[in-house]
Amino acid sequence: MKSLEEIFSSFSGLKALIIGDVMIDSYIWGKVERISPEAPVPVISITNKEVRLGGAANVAKNIAALGATPLLCAVVGNDHDGQAFTDLLVSRNMDTTGIVISNDRMTTVKERMLSASQHLLRIDKEITDPLNERDREALLKNIQNFMKEADVVIFEDYDKGVLDKEIIGAVTTMAMAKGIPVTVDPKKRNFLNYEKATLFKPNLKEIKEGLKIDFENDDEVAISEAARTLRETLNIEKVLITRSEYGVYIASDGEQHFIPAHLRAISDVSGAGDTVISTASLCLALGLPDKVTAALSNLAGGLVCEHLGVVSVNKRQLLEETIKSGIVG
Repeated sequence: MKSLEEIFSSFSGLKALIIGDVMIDSYIWGKVERISPEAPVPVISITNKEVRLGGAANVAKNIAALGATPLLCAVVGNDHDGQAFTDLLVSRNMDTTGIVISNDRMTTVKERMLSASQHLLRIDKEITDPLNERDREALLKNIQNFMKEADVVIFEDYDKGVLDKEIIGAVTTMAMAKGIPVTVDPKKRNFLNYEKATLFKPNLKEIKEGLKIDFENDDEVAISEAARTLRETLNIEKVLITRSEYGVYIASDGEQHFIPAHLRAISDVSGAGDTVISTASLCLALGLPDKVTAALSNLAGGLVCEHLGVVSVNKRQLLEETIKSGIVG
């Protein structure tokens, strides 16, 4: 196998086609010094506001942060927030040609209000209905154009309506015909629609809901059995389960690994799954062993949890932490 330095250098030659639900993550910071006289709620005096790329766009950010090229295909609304979203892509030198502007949808925005390190409130603006036929066709056309240069395809599903069984099936068929691996970060609505994917990355809550089963989060036998059931049900090659404070688990034919979590000062777990699927997808595109893929992805996901809000992984820090930990070698 390549050295760690060679692996991280190889990320820069890859292109990842990311398909799914994009959004704006908006943060409002302020001070709370009194309770409102109108109702028993805190009054926040705003000190700062920031907007960031979220959802599938945060996966694109992580792909770029790891040195690879993101090819993002998604749908936003023909509104102020949609323009703000494309402006954010441009500011990061990301390609906007895969973004469909819809007249029938609003751009998804998750607005969070925070005081110090406390999360006070979140307000969501979204439409979760399936795409209309015009937007679906435009999205598939963009995907087909990008598929010609992709090394891996990533489905980033947030249950906001961009992905459905028809799109998932069409894209998977295209990728398989070209020998391109397909990875999935699923949600509840389409959980059982990702047949023949290469790598499927649910968290514990998602696999329990998706398979309608229950088990204790530290029950390794039950987790192994759930992964086997999932692989057989969807005819997928690999299952990578994120287990929060228990780390990650990966399974494929004749191989399974439980990778423990690293001790971290956790500030916010938002976006950690995006980092895990981004790292795992690039590792898969390079043909790295399952244990290496899981270990790197686990470490990357832990690193972003040390920051407040949704952030992307730092490639240099990930390499240094990987070398220091000795988890790969």
